Amino acid sequence: MLAILEYEAGNQTSVHRALGALGIPSIITADAALIREAKGLIFPGVGAAGQAMRHLRETGMDSVLREAVAARKPLLGICLGCQILLDSSDENNTRMLGLVAGRCRRFDPALREEDGQPIRIPHMGWNSLRHKSSSPLLHGLHPDAQFYFVHSYYVECRPELSIATTVYGREFCAVYGRDGLWGCQFHPEKSGVPGLRILQNFYLYCAERTHAE
Repeated sequence: MLAILEYEAGNQTSVHRALGALGIPSIITADAALIREAKGLIFPGVGAAGQAMRHLRETGMDSVLREAVAARKPLLGICLGCQILLDSSDENNTRMLGLVAGRCRRFDPALREEDGQPIRIPHMGWNSLRHKSSSPLLHGLHPDAQFYFVHSYYVECRPELSIATTVYGREFCAVYGRDGLWGCQFHPEKSGVPGLRILQNFYLYCAERTHAE
């Protein structure tokens, strides 16, 4: 079973529904014991970084996440969840969890799209990925597959952590991490068949990891 972290930052139900469509058992929970027992952890989220981090600290969920990563439990951060794994964010000048070296920056409104028009913030729409390195998370995806993005801040991380990028006014990291610890800026649960493939890949990785242990 996968655990979907409940921390009042929205989007948990969409992830739970997508996993259910794949026949993957999951539970939405903030119970540390259930998270420890799960094969893997999905850390979704929408909203503001400052408010989300405040809730994580007040409830002790920040320690639960750090414990999960220290124990090398597979973890997938989605959208705000992806950003919170980093060191800091320009949004609310927030200190994040610091589990992955990097930070989030706000899109510069002076940036322009390929047709010369100013970008709109937040970035809302479908983008394809530029694969930078291989990852079991992206196994079997068509090169032209598109994914749904909704965000005003983008990830900056070390080049060796960047698995895939996309472009909106500028090139930025769309998927980062290492085997077993990943962040996706887009919403796989809202990205149709390609997004479901990513969730399935994550579950298969978790299942294989559990079997190997």
